[in-house]
Order: sequence, then structure tokens, then C-alpha cells
Amino acid sequence: MIIDLSCYPTDLVDLAWRHDGDPFTGERLLKMMDGPWTIRGKPRRIDKAFIQPPQGNTIYTHGVHEKEGKAAIREYMAYTEKMVTEHPDRFLGCFVYNPRYGTQNGAEEIARYAREFDFKMVQLQANMHAYRPDRALDWLRPAMRVCADLGLMVKLHTGDGPYSIPTEFYPIIREFPSVNFILAHFGVQTGGVYVFEPFQMALDAPNVYAESGWCLQSRIVEFAKELPKHKILFGSDTPPNEPGMWINLLEVLCHEPPQGLNLDEDTLEDYLGNNVARMIGLEPTAPPRSVEEAEAYLRNHGIALETA
Repeated sequence: MIIDLSCYPTDLVDLAWRHDGDPFTGERLLKMMDGPWTIRGKPRRIDKAFIQPPQGNTIYTHGVHEKEGKAAIREYMAYTEKMVTEHPDRFLGCFVYNPRYGTQNGAEEIARYAREFDFKMVQLQANMHAYRPDRALDWLRPAMRVCADLGLMVKLHTGDGPYSIPTEFYPIIREFPSVNFILAHFGVQTGGVYVFEPFQMALDAPNVYAESGWCLQSRIVEFAKELPKHKILFGSDTPPNEPGMWINLLEVLCHEPPQGLNLDEDTLEDYLGNNVARMIGLEPTAPPRSVEEAEAYLRNHGIALETA
């Protein structure tokens, strides 16, 4: 099973990235997920994706938009809610928590989205929401208490300074040992390269995991040698990225050293989605053992394949 941790379908222009062209809708994301993507010589699809609003559309916009508090939160979460409701077999909900709309408001909305729409994850975007996480613990505690009570994963945007350096999240991680924290982008973004911090944090803390997307190829090989197999998770950050580049990042681990590790396909499948499946209570599935098995799976799910 392949599960992408980081996708951002929208019916609006992303206020941060300001992408050209039409909005990257849920329908466009589904088409992209269907691929097919060639992995170990076999055609595959991305089975499920965690979706959330583009983070630029979740910033505090007092004086720009009319709504405040819970009304503003529900406005920026509306399209994600719609897509999760319409495509529950493919999309999993991720709630974006912005404490500037009210910490209690956000905490109550996390609980509502988890109970009413089966959301499994919450994201913190400290850099775009403009707070330093190790100095804003009172802003984070109400939300983290809900995540602990409901068993929700927490994805942390990392890589940008000054407010998304991975170790800045260590105080809240230590305070909530029952919450599984995922360090998104492996500490790499356009504003910084902090790959060694997620690596060390995932080694040291039982409740810290590293998302593979954005990691450097040479480093993912080094880190996969040391990290427990369940600590590496796949996420593409789509858009602006597309999934294939980060699928290939992990697939290279199956190559011979020094570029790879002679990784077996079952462990690759763990990285690509089975690790996350276990974390959210889904049954893991084995990778297809042949091209024919992979093609039959895709056809059974309505994906047309080109014939030679």
C-alpha cells in the first residue's frame, strides 16, 4: 500500500506559492495518484493521500478576510472536508492548526474533524503562521492534548528558518510522548537544510518519525542504514512537487551500494505506505510480486493501461 503524507488539493489559488494555471483540484490529484508510477519495474498507483489546504491559505488574514475564529478555520478547511467526504477510499484528512485563530477554537475543531470526518492527522506550520514552537508551548498544548486523547498523528513542517527548524519542536515532542510526531520534508525546504536533526531526533525519540520527501539522495541512504525500518515515511509535498521524484528517492535504496542498500521490496513498501497504514489502523498490503499482478490490481481499480 502506498500512502502519500503531504498533498494539497484546492479550488483556490495558493496564497503562498501563487501557482500559475488552474487550481490543483482533488480531481487533478486523483489523476496524478493513479499514475501509473513505475516502481521496481511494475506499474503502481498511490492508493491513499493525506490532504490538507495549501498552507498559504491557512495564514492569519485579519483585515483581509471577514471571518474570524472557528468560522475562518472552517472556511480554510472546507475544500479538504469536501474531498475527504466525496473520496473516503482515497483521501485521508489532515487538519491544519493555526493558533492565531484561537487555541481553544483550534483544539475544538480538531476534535470535531476527527470525530465527524475521521481525520487522522494534524499539521503545525509554525513558519507560515509566525510563531516559534519552543517559545509558544501554551499555544500548542490545547491542540496536542486533543491529539493525545484521540490518537492523532502530528505532522511538523520543517526546514525553514526561523520558526521551523526541527529541534525547535523538541519541547512539545517531549511533553507529549504518546503522540506520534512526523518531521515533514526531513528538515529540508527552500529556506534551510537540517537533515541531520530529524535523523537524530528519530533515532532518539520513540515518537518521532521522518518524512522522506525533500531529503538528499546521499543522506537517505546513510540514514536508512541506521534508522529503524518503521521510522521512514513517504510524503511528496504535492504540489509544488510531484510524487515520482520522491518515490524514486526511496526506490534507489533497492539498488546496489554505494547508491543503494540492496533494500528488499517489502521494506520499500513499508517506507512507501505500510508504516503509515499501521500507525492509523489500516491493514498493510504486500507489494505486487510480478508485473501481471500489478497490472491486474490497477485494472481492478479502474485504471486503464496502455497496451504495446
